[in-house]
Amino acid sequence: MRSPFRYFNSSPEVIRLVVMMYVRYPLSLRNVDDLLAERWIDISHETVRFWWNRFGPMFAAEIRKKRVAHLRRFPQWRWHLDEVFVKINGKLCYLWRAVDHEGEVLETVVTAKRDKAAALKFLKRIMKKYGRPRSVVTDGLCSYPSAMKEIGNVDRHEVGRRLNNRAENSHQPFRRRERAMQRFRSAKTLQKFSSVHAKIHNHFNQERHLVAREIYKQRRSAALGEWRALMA
Repeated sequence: MRSPFRYFNSSPEVIRLVVMMYVRYPLSLRNVDDLLAERWIDISHETVRFWWNRFGPMFAAEIRKKRVAHLRRFPQWRWHLDEVFVKINGKLCYLWRAVDHEGEVLETVVTAKRDKAAALKFLKRIMKKYGRPRSVVTDGLCSYPSAMKEIGNVDRHEVGRRLNNRAENSHQPFRRRERAMQRFRSAKTLQKFSSVHAKIHNHFNQERHLVAREIYKQRRSAALGEWRALMA
């Protein structure tokens, strides 16, 4: 397999660092440019934009491949589904998000509406990848019961505002990135970035508030080691 970095003068290590900084943290293109300059890495903000567009989806696909294989070996206990409004050029669209019982983002989908057809498309997409869960928690949006009925999942559907806090909280990291990027210009860009951001956030999310400092440091080092080995 040919290296995807073969036509670039910069090293793969620098490219991975740039993509990680821009996608993982709430930084603008120029913030990344300034931080790299302090490390004697001279690239422009347009290079940062080009690299995340080119390599971000590749890195996310590698992470997703490993995570899907891992998740399919274990029963899917509970999914939490939620949707938020996102403005694109003054027009509202909807970003749907599915989160498992441990808080890992499974899938994100952008739609122009939040009707039964949109909910059905979202459910079919995640079930095709991960199978059928034991239960699905949603808010009170009427599109969910209609979609659940069509796919034969009514008996596994749970509705409750507080029950769905896990999905609602999962939007926060993305909202911080959205503000740093000064929103999105198209639904295509939103879909691309939200998918890449979800996979990279999953990879580095070690739930540090639930484990001791030493365990967190070990997990963080392991995650960084796996990141540096992507597409090596």
